[in-house]
Amino acid sequence: MQGSFLEYAYSVIYSRALPDARDGLKPVQRRIIYQMADMGLRPDKGYVKSARVVGEVMGKLHPHGDSAIYDALVRLAQPFSLRVPFVDGHGNFGSLDDGPAASRYTEARLRPEAMTMTESLDEDVVNFVPNYDGQLLQPEVLPAAFPNLLVNGASGIAVGMATNMAPHNLGEVIEAARHLIAHPEATLDDLMKFIPGPDLPSGGIVVGLDGIRDAYESGKGTFRTRARTSIEQVSARKTGIVVTELPYLVGPERVIERIKDGVTKKKITGISNVVDLTDRKHGLRLIIEVKTGFSPEAVLDQLYRLTPLEDGFSINNVALVDGRPETLGLKDMLRVYIEHRIEVVTRRSQYRLARRTERLHLVEGLLLAILDIDKVIAVIRASDDVDTARTQLQSTFSLSELQAEYILELRLRRLTKFSRVELETERDNLAAEIARLTKLLSSKDAVRDLVSSELAEIAKQYATPRRTTLLDAEDAPVVGAIASQGLELEDEPCTVILTATGRILRNSNTDEFPVAPKRFKHDVVRTAVRSTTRGELGAVTSSGRLIRFSPVDLPGGTDSISFASGSKVNDYVVGLQPKETVVTIVALTGEPLALGTARGVIKRVDTTGFPARPDFSIINLDEGDRVVGACVAPDGGDAVFVTHGTQVLHFPIAGVRAQGIGAAGVAGINLSDGDQVAHFTVASPETAQVVTVTAAEATLTGADPGRAKVTPLSEFPAKGRATGGVRGHSLLKGEVGLSLAWVGDEPRASAVDGTPRDLPTEPGKRDGSGTALTDAISVVGTRLR
Repeated sequence: MQGSFLEYAYSVIYSRALPDARDGLKPVQRRIIYQMADMGLRPDKGYVKSARVVGEVMGKLHPHGDSAIYDALVRLAQPFSLRVPFVDGHGNFGSLDDGPAASRYTEARLRPEAMTMTESLDEDVVNFVPNYDGQLLQPEVLPAAFPNLLVNGASGIAVGMATNMAPHNLGEVIEAARHLIAHPEATLDDLMKFIPGPDLPSGGIVVGLDGIRDAYESGKGTFRTRARTSIEQVSARKTGIVVTELPYLVGPERVIERIKDGVTKKKITGISNVVDLTDRKHGLRLIIEVKTGFSPEAVLDQLYRLTPLEDGFSINNVALVDGRPETLGLKDMLRVYIEHRIEVVTRRSQYRLARRTERLHLVEGLLLAILDIDKVIAVIRASDDVDTARTQLQSTFSLSELQAEYILELRLRRLTKFSRVELETERDNLAAEIARLTKLLSSKDAVRDLVSSELAEIAKQYATPRRTTLLDAEDAPVVGAIASQGLELEDEPCTVILTATGRILRNSNTDEFPVAPKRFKHDVVRTAVRSTTRGELGAVTSSGRLIRFSPVDLPGGTDSISFASGSKVNDYVVGLQPKETVVTIVALTGEPLALGTARGVIKRVDTTGFPARPDFSIINLDEGDRVVGACVAPDGGDAVFVTHGTQVLHFPIAGVRAQGIGAAGVAGINLSDGDQVAHFTVASPETAQVVTVTAAEATLTGADPGRAKVTPLSEFPAKGRATGGVRGHSLLKGEVGLSLAWVGDEPRASAVDGTPRDLPTEPGKRDGSGTALTDAISVVGTRLR
């Protein structure tokens, strides 16, 4: 009995429940992907019945039931289960609340990402082992073009052990792997600069990063995830909590059931109705209607405490390494993958070198025969049989047995002059390829560089933006803090701050802004907007959209501000498209907004007629144009344009008539060929300063900090709208224009990570060349005041 149990435990651990650390797959998943690739179910081919795939896998490779195989196939196709799905499913593959249709009703094929997992399998890159009955061979592990164990995570229960790994962002994981390839001595802190935390398929907000660091260090840790919510006016008299993202593997029906159970047992109060508007086209949208007179923030706090709107995730990174289960930290998982990928690339290169060497050998023999083809024909005709002909060819032309055999099988059409040219070209190409492969295999560094470059290509093709927002525990609203004060919590005044480094946070002390020390990290403000905790603000984006949001979930405090603890605005604002960024945030108070574009267009937008939609376009942009600056623009200030070509133009904003959201704006500045607007704002000509930083030609980023100049805006003469302005910076030899420009009061500068940088203290001349900088400046803003 003891022996049988140990054998059973061994089988479960090694053949069913735990993933291999190299390709991140369990045996059933590996067999499904391999068999589908062997069946030719590529992304460019048609779908086939899932039952057929299950039957092929069960009959040839996997000695278990069809239900286990189909369950694994379904999970490989679910975008809410895997960060990078491998199977393209057609039909009902289930949801978080419902199971899939039967395998006879669904169809499947591989996704492009899965093809990269099996790439080069026919080039002896991995070992093949017998299947369960010894009649067929299957790969021991897949080549795995990216670190799947980290990207998609894993879960499984074995005998006496279990694994539970969180998914991560493909682009971040590859960047960390490439850094570790280049710097094998890199520390955990170095790697966490690239992988700050999990990136869950369902998005949401991770609260508390200490547990994540523990997991990355020891292989075990916990963190909590919250739903992404917003407080909206769902009808004329109703306020609702709108849920657009849920914690990982939590379905909306489960949330609704827990809410109804809490309301029935009177544990949850203040909720009048729950409406599920989730569909395939628009995604998750769960509306929780709040009763009149109740604080939505307090109701949301109850929901975090009593429902799965906040859920925990326990990380236990157990995987097979060299056939043994081990608990792995972040660096260990990356190291095992990198070693595997180096072996794959090395074996692939050795295989290709051998094949090309064999082919070159045959081509050289064929070229010898073509040079004296008459003698070859005479030798063959004079021979009594094939063996004699082969022997005579070898001795007459000093050929090997393989070359002689190849010549004997030669077709007459290969004897043309054109075929000889082809063979000579092939010979030269083979020789060059053999030299390249030989050089590659002779250098371990070259192999590692090739692995790194191939990873970069995978990231370029398949990386997607991060879905999950990461917040430190002290930055997130504390669950229970609001509820303990009662559901009738007041809607308190606050100030929402957007830093020049792209972080956003909320400060509840609106009577007096705290002033940070001179060299306080991240003490660079792009804009500060007064609002209320439940108020509504607008984020103006580079594509000319305005996205409404509430500051209720923003990190912040009441007495002091740590800009470094704020949330990234591009992660916080929901609904951004790829390459779309937040330009600024504004209070929707009815005052007009001014927008400036890269092509010199200015528009003053009338905000009184804004629609009630959560996001909408406020300027009609031309193809390829983008918004570079936006701000509230009442009469009294000057519109200011600064171009990369050093031109500065300012004119009274009152001269620009306000337009509706559908208009395209008017000409703001006349640009020369190839020039674009670097900065736009509305400022006071009496107090504003113009900051310009030059860019040098043909230098690495950050290698030449350039020259900077700070000049009062009043030094530049005002010109009319749609003119070219005046020169704002004199360029020295080797400088091609401005890398950075900014206009406003009390300028402050920093590096991209918020490290303070010094600006010239003495005012520069209007068309001066500026002062040489010792450190590169990435962003400029104003101080918090």
